[in-house]
Parts: sequence; structure tokens; C-alpha cells
Amino acid sequence: MKFSVFQLSRQGGREKNEDRMGYCYTREAGLFVLADGMGGHPDGEVAAQIALQTMSAVFQREARPHLPQPAAFLPAALMAAHHQIIHYASERAMLDTPRTTLVACLVQAGELRWVHCGDSRLYVVRDGALLSRTRDHSYIEAQANAGADIEGVNRNVLFTCLGSTVRPMFDAAGPLVLNEGDKVLLCSDGLWSSVDDGEIVRLLSAQPVSEAVPALIGRALAAAGAKSDNVTALALEWETPAEGAFETSGFTETQLLDDDGFASSIQTDFADSSFDDLNEEAIERSIAEINEAIRRTAIRKH
Repeated sequence: MKFSVFQLSRQGGREKNEDRMGYCYTREAGLFVLADGMGGHPDGEVAAQIALQTMSAVFQREARPHLPQPAAFLPAALMAAHHQIIHYASERAMLDTPRTTLVACLVQAGELRWVHCGDSRLYVVRDGALLSRTRDHSYIEAQANAGADIEGVNRNVLFTCLGSTVRPMFDAAGPLVLNEGDKVLLCSDGLWSSVDDGEIVRLLSAQPVSEAVPALIGRALAAAGAKSDNVTALALEWETPAEGAFETSGFTETQLLDDDGFASSIQTDFADSSFDDLNEEAIERSIAEINEAIRRTAIRKH
């Protein structure tokens, strides 16, 4: 694989930054994740960090160096992150659970797959146009899709998230075959709520991701002013690997890794020092549930 990636987060006008983002990759697969811890509930930043760590842990265990079932991976890893947050809250007898949105994408064999829960978004831009965008799990988006009046509807009210006592809803999509020059943006609502889709597409199309991401975040902070939400974005540009060329022009070539090689920008240090290990039982249960659901779907189709 060959790609360029850039990530950036700013606190804005909030007391703390509850957004988290990161990526990891092997020689043949790459995972990119962004989570936005939800205010109004305790430890939003912890929920976001758990989500990233869990997704990364499942990826590192399963990608050797490729994922044998890429379609099943993202839903399974998302549910594992949800169970891990619930486990964290249960271990501490918390009256309310930490919660977070999540958007993640997987690149393998030149194909893009993605999953999201909540209102953190993924954009795919090709040849200066918006190819695809996730649809928020929010009441205002549901009302708009139904053709109802959205005046006065609070855009911040979501009907699903990770960490809720109700099983989360999520949407998974792909595969999309990537073309050279395609750009993929993952961002929190602090960005898209202040910069419209047209401007996001324009800036992503006109600049390398290392310049587009800071420019987008700067626009969002300026537009929102002193009351700006946390603003976080992670973007990648896909390239066709050139034989014999490694780490050129800011692009990462994963062919340098061996079969067991693994690289990650996701921090392993946890915000709460009392959190030590992932709950392997919860992860295994999540993977088994998703695999069984996929098996049942395949049987019904035949």
C-alpha cells in the first residue's frame, strides 16, 4: 500500500478535548479511526480513547498481515469497542456510562470499507467531487431525510452511540475500489458543523492532505468563534505503489514491513491509569456475534 496521511485536533472553546483519532497499518491493511467523546456524560474522552485502543487491538490481532474477513472486521471491532466501554463503566460502578461517536475506515487490497456510529463523518473525494459521505445518526438528519421541517431541531441530539446501555446502531459500507488520488476524510462534528460540504470538498481537492487538514480546521475554528467545539480531522490520500520507491514525497509505503510488522499512531497510554488491559472476553463475544449475523445473512440470501 502507498498512502499519505495527516491528522490534527484542536480543543476549540471547550474545557477539554474529548476527540481522539489515529491510524495503524500492516504491510497489507490500514485502519483509520476517529472518535468524539460525548458531552453530558462522564469521561467522554475515556470512551473515545477506549474505542481507538480496542479497534487497534483487534486490528493488530487479526491483520497478519491482511484481514481474512475484511467485511466483518469493522462491525466486529466497533461492537468490541462498545462492550469495552460498558466493561469500563461496570468495573467502576458508574451511574452513567461514558459515550462516544465513532467513524472508521479500512483499506485492504486497494478497497475502502467504512463504518460509523453517531455524527462523526467520513467523506470520499475523487476528481474534485464528493463521491460519498456518511449520514449522521441524528434526529435532525432523520427529519431531513423524511422531508420534515427541521427548524428548531437540535442537531446535537443523536439516537445512537457507543457506550449507551442500548445496543448501538451503525452503518457499514463498501467496498469501494480506490483510484489514485482519492482522498478520504474522517472528522468530528466540530468541523462539518462550521464548514459546509462544498468547502470541505474544495479544500481537500485543491491541496495535499497535510495542507488541507490544517486549513479546514482553521476555517472551522474561525467560523465557530469562542464557542467552537473540539475540531478533529484525519485525512488520507491513496496512491498506487511504485516498485522500488519507499517513503517518497511524504507517502508511506507499507511494503517495508514484514508479515508481523505493525505501525500505529494510536497512543497506548490510557487517560485513566487504572485502566490496564482490554477485556478479551468482550472482544471475542463481539467478533462471534458479528460473524454469526453475517453467516445468517448469507444463508437468507441463498
